[in-house]
Amino acid sequence: MKTSHAVTVLGRELSVRSSAPELKVREIEAFVNGKLREIGGALRSGDAQLVLSLALLNIAEELLELRSQRDRNAVVGSRIDSLIATLNTV
Repeated sequence: MKTSHAVTVLGRELSVRSSAPELKVREIEAFVNGKLREIGGALRSGDAQLVLSLALLNIAEELLELRSQRDRNAVVGSRIDSLIATLNTV
């Protein structure tokens, strides 16, 4: 069941609905705000839209890299399972 949570991003309070527990919602809120501070601190411009866009691109890059690593690990795991099965038949 989804529950409403109040989160603050860039000083703006938002109401979000999530099935995640409160602690997880707070963890996500802290992660997003940390990323926004990191990106915003590296820019001379205080343009909120630019900060949000760059943070979104940064997070998307991290997500895609993690997915790629997961897929590579699955291939390696499958190969290891196959080798173990071969060894067990010898």
